[in-house]
Amino acid sequence: MNFHTRKLLKLNLAPWRMATVGGLLLSGLLVVAGRAFYLQGLNTDYLQGKGDAVANRNLTLPAHRGQVADRNGQLLAISTPVESLWARSAELELTGEQRAHLAKVLDMPARALASKLDRKTRGEFSVRRPVTPEQAARITAMGVPGLHLRREFRRYYPAAEVAAHVVGFTNVDDLGQEGVERAYQEWLAGREGERQIMRDRRGNTIRDLAPIKTAQMGGNLALALDLKIQYLAHRELAAAIVTHKAKGGSVVVLDAKTGEILALANQPVFNPNNRRDYDPNSMRNRAVIDTFEPGSTIKPFVAAAVLERGLFHPDSVIDTPQTWLVGKKLVRDEHTHPQMTVSEIIQKSSNVGAVKMAMSLTPQQHWEVLHRAGFGQMPGSGFPGESAGRLRDANTWKPVEQATMAYGYGLSVSLLQLTRAYMAFANDGEVMPLSFLKREPQEIVGERVFSPAVAREVRAMMELVTQEGGTGTRTRVPGYRVAGKTGTAHKLVNGRYASDRYLSSFVGMAPASNPRLIIGVVIDEPSGGVYYGGSVAGPVFAQVMAGSLRQLGLPLDAPETSTKLTRNASSLVARAGGGTYGAN
Repeated sequence: MNFHTRKLLKLNLAPWRMATVGGLLLSGLLVVAGRAFYLQGLNTDYLQGKGDAVANRNLTLPAHRGQVADRNGQLLAISTPVESLWARSAELELTGEQRAHLAKVLDMPARALASKLDRKTRGEFSVRRPVTPEQAARITAMGVPGLHLRREFRRYYPAAEVAAHVVGFTNVDDLGQEGVERAYQEWLAGREGERQIMRDRRGNTIRDLAPIKTAQMGGNLALALDLKIQYLAHRELAAAIVTHKAKGGSVVVLDAKTGEILALANQPVFNPNNRRDYDPNSMRNRAVIDTFEPGSTIKPFVAAAVLERGLFHPDSVIDTPQTWLVGKKLVRDEHTHPQMTVSEIIQKSSNVGAVKMAMSLTPQQHWEVLHRAGFGQMPGSGFPGESAGRLRDANTWKPVEQATMAYGYGLSVSLLQLTRAYMAFANDGEVMPLSFLKREPQEIVGERVFSPAVAREVRAMMELVTQEGGTGTRTRVPGYRVAGKTGTAHKLVNGRYASDRYLSSFVGMAPASNPRLIIGVVIDEPSGGVYYGGSVAGPVFAQVMAGSLRQLGLPLDAPETSTKLTRNASSLVARAGGGTYGAN
């Protein structure tokens, strides 16, 4: 490069321009230096907050869910700590070999694991809840960035299917879904806590900083349930379902003095500890949710209604031809008894006699008795999904409808609702509020339905049902007086009553001299050749009542005889003769 070329490249700037540029550069440096001094020397919270936002996390501390126990302290639901596997999409770094190994550890198909890990989501997501302790150890040893274990609680039910329909269950987030787990979710759940921790870029906790909020344990529940009586009800009901090849069934055991639900069993059943094969039909609490036409178990309320108004007395004689026409409806009895007293009508379950008594009442009077007994209303147990049944307003009744209601058609009830109503006969006319929780007797205030005299008179009639000549002889318990009523009703199928589908029921109480227990039993569609309530539901009642009375140590009120309890067996007496709506 020659002299002339260098001269052309020479930059001639005016002194003021150089001073201006230099001043601007110096000012910029001063601004940056001043800002750095301000942030690092005077206002340190800003950068500290930014750093904390990257490294620090608020860790949710799960609350320990409260325990559920029976009235004697036997545990029905407890929570155990478990580890769950979670991932963070932004930090997840997995090689193909690690993916294959993780799928093997979790015992998951590789494709199923990939669909979880490759999801487009921000923040954390669960991979497997929960994992076993062995799986947790192997996952920790892998040291995969973005994968971490979280301590949670898993619900365990020691009684398994025996108390499943009462206790219910929780979901994977430990929220109650059914039963008392759902009804008392807020009480059982407690309150979650929070703790601040510091993590490195791989998601590993490197420092436990400080608690923000302490987790509060949920409250415990003591149920009214007696696990020994519950097991007895579960066992006897299951045996009856097998014996009679039935579709399903339910048993309810009430303490007549307190309204406590000592046992409630349903079939089919489910195991809340293993819900892989989810079946809503098995999980449904039939005794509380399902309704049915009660058949002849409604007849004691008709008798009470006419006795209350002085229209009849227990020994009043009524003409009871085998058939009687109401409008265009022919009411029929199974057997011929030209005349019967009111007591005999209940003992032998006469449809004609019940209809004649009911028709002596106005529709409003008939409705009022049923309404006071709790039909058409919520039972008030507090159980999720409980049914009120169906009792239409009296103004809509036609004569034929009032007649059919006398023997249990045209209205619907749940088994819990029906069993509760029988407390009026057990407690000299009073009905106690229901409770799934253990309660103290002094806390209870009953509601009067009938006068004490009428309640005792009807109870005496129902005691005849279990004696020779009655429809419930297979419900007797040696050493105890038993009172109750059988029921057999045709099922409504597609708007018509099926001639070969039945609901067999029995509701009774003991000791009849001063009833302490009331047990309701219903068997859905028995198909083993026997369908009468006294033959199908009666033996279940007898077995559960006998065991429950022994469990409570109640004194005998009748001479013990050599008569043995009739167990559910394939040798049950076959029905004799044709069926009739509401008979037995």
